[in-house]
Amino acid sequence: MLDSSMIGKVEKAHRYAQEHDRFVFLNFQVMVRGDNGEYLVTYDHGKWECNSEYFRNHGFDSHTMAVERLLD
Repeated sequence: MLDSSMIGKVEKAHRYAQEHDRFVFLNFQVMVRGDNGEYLVTYDHGKWECNSEYFRNHGFDSHTMAVERLLD
């Protein structure tokens, strides 16, 4: 059973989640299952990285673009 304090916290969490300007992503990592294997995509202070060969050669790839789109 939820007490009034917990209900208030849940309501605040919902409000915060709708106010996107409250959040700044500093860094994270995610594993993306691609067609040819799994790829580690990282984001660190505004810079994307992926361990795919294509990313190393071009500075972007389908994995980083997919994560960006997912977060949009």
